[in-house]
Amino acid sequence: MLWSFNRSRLATVWAGFSFKWYGELLGDASILEAAWVSLRIAFWTATASVVLGTLAALAMTRLRRFPGRTLFGGLIAAPLVMPDVIIGLSMLLMFVSLGEAFHFQPKGMVSIWIAHTTFSLAFVAVVVSSRMAELDRSLEEAAMDLGANRVKVFFLITLPIIAPALVSGWLLAFTLSLDDVVIASFVSGPDSTTLPMKVFSSVRLGLSPKINALATLMIVAVSLCACLGWWLMSRSEQRRKRDRQLALRGGDDGRS
Repeated sequence: MLWSFNRSRLATVWAGFSFKWYGELLGDASILEAAWVSLRIAFWTATASVVLGTLAALAMTRLRRFPGRTLFGGLIAAPLVMPDVIIGLSMLLMFVSLGEAFHFQPKGMVSIWIAHTTFSLAFVAVVVSSRMAELDRSLEEAAMDLGANRVKVFFLITLPIIAPALVSGWLLAFTLSLDDVVIASFVSGPDSTTLPMKVFSSVRLGLSPKINALATLMIVAVSLCACLGWWLMSRSEQRRKRDRQLALRGGDDGRS
């Protein structure tokens, strides 16, 4: 972050304080376009991963026995242990096979989105499964005893309880997609260069101070989001404590 304010073109030679490279960064259309591509792919990857990962977690935790359960669990967990190079090569071969068989081959952002969703949903499934395993089933059973169907129970009882796990899984999938460079290198097209690919290619030709400025902006953005999340959680916790104290005080007044 300190070197991002260096006036020199050499990233390791200090020549004075300057905001020059931030202006250069904001004027670099290729980096801004790559950042926009990465953000869009990461958003849709995280959203699809949460939906598919939650369905997979429900199947693994609620359907204890069904044909092919072991195979299904192995396929879900496979991206957790497979190298990114293997996943990227496998996705590339799959897209080539689809193109030859059906004359249809996803290209560009669509292919990256499919590839990222394939390995990100495994992480979401693990996070949601751990929360589902700790869920008190008696709450759902009580709701069904009162006349609620399974769909209503899921949206009114189960979903609010596992919401923190869904948010965590979404953020994890977003980060994994935004950070990936190996898999995207296999399945990307000429018009779908992501930000990590752009940074990697520029670093190979020599470290530019613009990359320092970009890294500084990303660190500041993440730090602000973390502080905002901490503030919201702290505020919610304080409100919960205040409501509990009011409830206890009201109960004491009623008994007196």
